[in-house]
Amino acid sequence: MKVISIANNKGGVGKTMQCFQLATHLANKGNRVLVIDLDSQANLSNTLGVDVQRTLIPEWLIGDVPFDDIMVPTVGKYDCFENIFLVPSSRHLASLSKLLILSESEIRKNAGRKERLLKTRLAKISSRFDYVVIDTPPVLGDELIMSLVASDHILIPTQAQDYSIDGLEELMDTFEIIKESENSKLKFSIIPSMFNGRRKIERVRMEELSEMFDVTPPIRNLVEMQESISLKKPMFKMGKRSKGKQDYEQLWNSLGL
Repeated sequence: MKVISIANNKGGVGKTMQCFQLATHLANKGNRVLVIDLDSQANLSNTLGVDVQRTLIPEWLIGDVPFDDIMVPTVGKYDCFENIFLVPSSRHLASLSKLLILSESEIRKNAGRKERLLKTRLAKISSRFDYVVIDTPPVLGDELIMSLVASDHILIPTQAQDYSIDGLEELMDTFEIIKESENSKLKFSIIPSMFNGRRKIERVRMEELSEMFDVTPPIRNLVEMQESISLKKPMFKMGKRSKGKQDYEQLWNSLGL
């Protein structure tokens, strides 16, 4: 089982879009895919056709609730949805940090440190799925840290603009700390998201990113990207002339997915 997280501590960079496209792409290839929505805004859960009033993710992480009580099938009109299973989010997830504090002694007994909770829970279900795709919140908190510890690969959607690139510094510092202390095999890739190649400043920033990091082919800023989310239609279902479909095919090929 391979665990892939989509992460950036800056919002509005296309995290949910990349999670949806990645999960449907992997499922379309016949893989059993578990999606975990760790963002309390629950946008990914809604896109996958699930709306819950109260998520039980915090209770699952500390061991009070079994996995089968929180996993639900996704809802969509395409065959790939049959291979996607979801641990949905809700606003209740915002209370995770408080619950972790209250359960500190139990966490130490079962996982050693709270950062290892998600990794510990996923290890118990590793035979049931081929991939786990995790959507993280746009803040450097417990959810993101646990995802870094549990993941094999981190995909970081980033706009080729100054503020977005500057925001990478804190995330990359945390990445290095986690790699040294908890997860030596962790790797990452930068995905230039919502890219506009007609703007010189974005082309320049793309070159700078490529010099510093492992950068994938870009995903362009196209209207059909938003249509994909609003219609809950994966990009691979778009027409042969779809530029967005072409972008994602290049992206998945570059990542070997």
